[in-house]
Amino acid sequence: MQTACVGKKKFQSSQDALLKKESEYAELIISKGELEAKLEACENLKLEEVQKAENLSEDQSREIENLRSQITELKSQRDRQYAQIEDLTVLTKSANDNIGKTLEQLEDRDKYVRMLQAAKTKTDSINLALALNLKSVLAQGIEDQDVNIEVDKTVVFINLSDKMLYKTGSSNLTGRAEEVLGKIAMIVASRPDVEVMVEGYTDNVPIKNSCIEDNWDLSVKRATSVVRVLQDKYGVDPNRLIAAGRG
Repeated sequence: MQTACVGKKKFQSSQDALLKKESEYAELIISKGELEAKLEACENLKLEEVQKAENLSEDQSREIENLRSQITELKSQRDRQYAQIEDLTVLTKSANDNIGKTLEQLEDRDKYVRMLQAAKTKTDSINLALALNLKSVLAQGIEDQDVNIEVDKTVVFINLSDKMLYKTGSSNLTGRAEEVLGKIAMIVASRPDVEVMVEGYTDNVPIKNSCIEDNWDLSVKRATSVVRVLQDKYGVDPNRLIAAGRG
């Protein structure tokens, strides 16, 4: 009987210990589950942060690329603006030159208008109009110092520089001279009532050679050269032409 009682106590003690172990095991299982849940949450959070960082890196890369593109475009715009400024500088200079020439032409026209208003006869008015027309035509491509047109009563004077018409000591016309004479011939042809006297001037140094006897001879030959071009090349009636020389 005594032995049986001792065994029962041992069994109960073992049973209690087992229950305690099972309780501890259950607590461990719960704790393990909680830890795993926390670990998973941490891993998910870490993954989310990594993803955010990667997305941020991609956004930054795109932003950097956009900024580079903007910088390139701004540089191109700057270069284009520099080019436009250079073009405008050239155009401004050209425009200023053209404005200056236009103002000079307007001043000349105003002068002739005033002279026309003051003209006493119809002939005076016609000659003034002819002079204005000649000046307008000859002004294209000819330096001002190479041509001078004046009106004195019933006569229109066209003074062309010798250096443009001839070479020194020669009566042969230059190609430039024939071009200018062509413009004059065009105006003269439109006025069949006008006679043309061509006065040749000599050089300011004495001359004598096998072809030219003296300065008088040179001046006459120069006038004759002009008359022949007007007649032969541009068809001006020779009956309207007079050649004369000056010493």
